[in-house]
Amino acid sequence: MTRAAQRNGVPRGPGEEDGELHTQLQTLRLSAPPSQASANAASSSPDICPVCKSSRYLNPNMRFLVNPECYHKMCESCVDRIFSQGPAPCPVAGCGRTLRKQRFRKQTFGDIHIEREVDIRRRVAQVFNRRQDEFTTLLDYNNYLEEVETLTFNLLNRVDVPATEAALAAHASQNASSITRNASLQTQESASLEARQAFEREQARFRREAARREEDDERREVEEGKQDILNRLASGAGDPDAIAKEGQRVILKKSTARRTAAEKARQQQSQSSDPFGNPDNGASSFTIKGLKPTVVAEPEKLYDPFGGVHEMRDYYVLQDYYEHPWLDNARTDPQITAGGYDVHEYYARTMLEAFAGLGCFIGEEIAGRDLPADKSVATAAAAAAGGGGGDGVGPGGDVL
Repeated sequence: MTRAAQRNGVPRGPGEEDGELHTQLQTLRLSAPPSQASANAASSSPDICPVCKSSRYLNPNMRFLVNPECYHKMCESCVDRIFSQGPAPCPVAGCGRTLRKQRFRKQTFGDIHIEREVDIRRRVAQVFNRRQDEFTTLLDYNNYLEEVETLTFNLLNRVDVPATEAALAAHASQNASSITRNASLQTQESASLEARQAFEREQARFRREAARREEDDERREVEEGKQDILNRLASGAGDPDAIAKEGQRVILKKSTARRTAAEKARQQQSQSSDPFGNPDNGASSFTIKGLKPTVVAEPEKLYDPFGGVHEMRDYYVLQDYYEHPWLDNARTDPQITAGGYDVHEYYARTMLEAFAGLGCFIGEEIAGRDLPADKSVATAAAAAAGGGGGDGVGPGGDVL
């Protein structure tokens, strides 16, 4: 029996010896180096370059750069080593996109997906930079924003990218002048906003200094007033209560006058030194942005099925009621009115038929009928309709 089987003086069988060996092997396995999976997880750490596997732990000054073409991160030394000679494919496995060194930059956001989304939105905003005051209605402006967001969504999620890129290029070529104008306006507004903010910060600093000086002056005046009251009380000339009240009144009067003068001086200085205009003096450059000023449209006219043609009655006036036994029966008989029949339509048709011939003069029509017809005109028209033209018509109107 072996020493392992006789440990602690207790004899063991062959099966128990195998179990102890299995336990020892399991212990050795737990103490072994990390596996390949853990090594891959370590290589994907944000502090390890995926190309050269350099760690920020060994090189604290290592900087990581990204390229907006594929957004794969690599250290600055790898960028210099691989892309200094010109464009080269991305060294990250499975990418293969051609990258250029001048496009590498430092990552702004911690999440690379946010970095990509910000870049895409900035690119789309450079092309679709129309302003709200270019639209007449809010619906048109909202539809424009929806179109922009749809294109951005397609680029972010790689949905129909060729068509989206074609739409961006088409819009950029068709609206080049307006894009340039709006970009210039945006630059001017940004510069004006920065100057305005700097001016407001400077004015705030001036106000703080003025308030501090005002507090110092007020404190000094109060101390001087108290000292004057004490001197007068020490001299013993007059009633002490009257002297104290008079001293307080003098201090309050000086404080009120000093504050009024300081406020007036501050307003004058602000008006004279404000390069952006002041609303009080009518020189303000403040404008309210929004939709275009629109002219109120005229109310839509009622629909006229006759297109403006109205019935003119020159010989009679249609009344609402005509007395006749048959008409009385038609107005009250359910068999007639059940189908929607209206006796007013009968009134209008009967009166129109009765007076329709009053504008016709038979004598004039007969006189015109007896006049000889121009045979040449009719024959020329018939020849033209038959395709022969009017060249074959003789002097008497006969066809040659």
